Amino acid sequence: MAVLPIITAPDPRLKLACEPVARVDDSVRKLMDDMLETMYLAPGIGLAAPQVGVAKRVLVVDVAREGEERTPIRMANPEVLSVSDEMATYEEGCLSVPDHYADVERPARARIRYLDYQGEIREQEFDGLAATCIQHEIDHLNGVLFIDHISALKRGIILRKLTKARRLSAAVEA
Repeated sequence: MAVLPIITAPDPRLKLACEPVARVDDSVRKLMDDMLETMYLAPGIGLAAPQVGVAKRVLVVDVAREGEERTPIRMANPEVLSVSDEMATYEEGCLSVPDHYADVERPARARIRYLDYQGEIREQEFDGLAATCIQHEIDHLNGVLFIDHISALKRGIILRKLTKARRLSAAVEA
């Protein structure tokens, strides 16, 4: 397995819609494994392929808390089949929007169809933090960041700070 570099906003690759994978083969499984290793090291609870520069509909999630046994979920071509009318608000963050957080309201439950690690079609209902995290990662596959769900004013402030941080980092490296 390998740790992959995580792309940060406002990189335009994060705004692209991703292509479905034709099938889950060894290359997709390796991507999933590398993404999990990258996510755990970051640390985070979810990671989508575009965040590591791969424009494919692949994501990984693990919402196990520290000290709990890891429960990784690997998905290719996930699609939301249905969501609850009930909403839930979580303070969301993102490995591609480092050090910024905002309350985002999403459906409390979501039924998802996806290809698993073996390439089998699965349908599963998720709730709570898992539902929020999976919806957040599916947003990435559609070129949507969590900051797109907050006010334009707050989003603008965050993006300006990230742009400034990127410029300062580039200047230090030069």
